[in-house]
Amino acid sequence: MYRSLGVQRLVYRARIASYVKMGLIDNAVQVFDELTRSACPFFSVDYNRFMGVLIRHGRFDLAHDYYSKMAPLGYALSAFTYSRFIFRLCEVMHFALADELLRDMERLERLPDSWAFNIYLNLLFREGKAELALEVFDRLASRGRLPDVVTYTILIDGMCRVNNFDRAAQFWNEMISKGFKPDNKACAALVIGLCGGGKVDLAYELIVGWMNSGQVEFTALVYNALINGFCKAGKIDKALAIKSFMMKNGCVPDVVTYNVLLNYYCDQILLAEAEMLMKQMKNSGVEPDVYTYNQYLKGLCKINRLDKAYLFLVNKLEPKGFFDVASYNTIIGAFCKCRQNRRAFSLFQEMQQKMIAPDTVTFTVLIRAFLQEGSSDVAKELLDQMTGMALVPDRIFYTSIIDHLCKSGKVEAAHGVFSNMVEHHIVPDVVSYNALIDGYCRCSRLNEATDLYCDMQNKGCYPDEVTYKLLIKGLIKDKKISVACRLWDQMMEKGFTLDSNVAETLVNAIHSEASM
Repeated sequence: MYRSLGVQRLVYRARIASYVKMGLIDNAVQVFDELTRSACPFFSVDYNRFMGVLIRHGRFDLAHDYYSKMAPLGYALSAFTYSRFIFRLCEVMHFALADELLRDMERLERLPDSWAFNIYLNLLFREGKAELALEVFDRLASRGRLPDVVTYTILIDGMCRVNNFDRAAQFWNEMISKGFKPDNKACAALVIGLCGGGKVDLAYELIVGWMNSGQVEFTALVYNALINGFCKAGKIDKALAIKSFMMKNGCVPDVVTYNVLLNYYCDQILLAEAEMLMKQMKNSGVEPDVYTYNQYLKGLCKINRLDKAYLFLVNKLEPKGFFDVASYNTIIGAFCKCRQNRRAFSLFQEMQQKMIAPDTVTFTVLIRAFLQEGSSDVAKELLDQMTGMALVPDRIFYTSIIDHLCKSGKVEAAHGVFSNMVEHHIVPDVVSYNALIDGYCRCSRLNEATDLYCDMQNKGCYPDEVTYKLLIKGLIKDKKISVACRLWDQMMEKGFTLDSNVAETLVNAIHSEASM
């Protein structure tokens, strides 16, 4: 009898396997249900195999149902099946169920394998759940799931993502103290994370020993992050030293290496050094890309070498097919800054003749420039053309125009633009509100300014330090000292401070009013 039942169980298994092979998972589920209701002996291995099928085919809700039904009957998942289940749940970001499974494993004194553990940690960090990730790490580490290099890499990267650079450094030092040898990925996580947060000196301090030891073969990614970090910190000598060191270690500088250094030289208006670097780049067999040429173009525009910039655009960028809307925006913006609006407009027409479509930035720069010179008719034509191209003005565009109109004393026009922005379902931010509040305060229309201050808060946009400063200055100018004082109190309650000049003016106004 028992042998006969054993044969029947094998038949059930074969039928399930056959349906799974054909992709008929629902049929396989029906056969599994028949097996559990039959008199055949049923073992945890059958349960685990079936759960593996559901997990592999993404039937997570069904897998959860069977998990909930079978556990009270004494059937348990193996650590392997638990781990596969958690891994697949991570792929679909089902945090709640993954955490439930982990806690059940703890109760059963089982541990997920390193693979599932690391994937779950990594997903938690990437989804902004750093506190939960650290809680899971501490909980499982205390139970014996010891971290490996991959775990520490995830922890270091996760801590840098939330700007907890000290904790990232602690995890690095802990990894080294436990005898782990970092690989290139761990080094990249540390260096890129710390340099991205402006902690290049700390990154160099922690990594330099491994750079000198030669035990880890660093890629250009790590060296470039250090070079970029030192450039941003204004330490070009250290950046160049890292470039020399990478070449000495057999890592060839790539286009990113040169672009990082070129960006520094162009930002600092060191065009001679930038030109030398571009020659060095070509001599090294590294071909400049569109970013290289656009950076040099920006450098020329910064020093107002606009004719040379235009020739560079036409003679260098255009033949290589590297000229794009960003290139034209750079040079159009430079001409507008020098109040050569007609030349900027001719470039605007030229780019369209060359089938380069202007974007929101192009129109914003030109409209601001023509409004500034009082050519509102040209500005209106540009705005009409922009909307005709189905380019939707963004918040930056509207705020820029509002700010310019307010500073030009055209507050009614600015209010009209603000209303138009709201009508187009573009939500103003605090900068947008500040621009219009400033306009009202400039022409002593304090009632409208304070109404706008109340309106922004009613709509969930909260004032910042600039908002309070503008209003308080306007109220002092309008001799509404008591209102200014109340606003100052509100400002301090929210943790903002008034700059010394405005505070001194307000205090003097209070004393002056008291002495009258």
